[in-house]
Amino acid sequence: MADDIASIRSAIRDIPNFPKPGIVFKDITPLLSNGALFGRTIDVLAERYRGQKIDNVLGIESRGFIIGSALAYKLGAGFSIVRKPGKLPFETHSASYELEYGRDSLEIHIDGLPAHARVVIADDLIATGGTAAATAQLVSKLGGTVVECAFVIELAFLNGRKKLQPHGVYSLVQYDSE
Repeated sequence: MADDIASIRSAIRDIPNFPKPGIVFKDITPLLSNGALFGRTIDVLAERYRGQKIDNVLGIESRGFIIGSALAYKLGAGFSIVRKPGKLPFETHSASYELEYGRDSLEIHIDGLPAHARVVIADDLIATGGTAAATAQLVSKLGGTVVECAFVIELAFLNGRKKLQPHGVYSLVQYDSE
């Protein structure tokens, strides 16, 4: 597995000053475009959850849709989505979270998860943990249980794990500094 993680890390491209000055964006598109490596990434994530009776994987807009749907397929689980406000066509539940400068919200359909679902929240990256924490709130509103939050990348220096307690966090590649 160490070789897989090293290959995954090497496929992540740094884009300095995107989307604004001072930010180093972690670009997973090279990873996604390599079919064998993308498949292995999903395999490594799925190995973590085999035998845990996962009902649904919940993908966070938008790269979480890519990671989450592939993971759900591999686990034989349902796939549900969380989106920015106004993007879902049916009735929704909403959860707000803090940004560096203000607040934002996420929404899920009111029937977005089966009753008592065991859920893995999936996204490409965890930074401060706000979006994943809001997503966990939505799981609770629908009566589900968050088994764990799964990410390809963790910006550990931003301490996003703290916002996700008591839910577990699993990430494949960690960055301890910018």
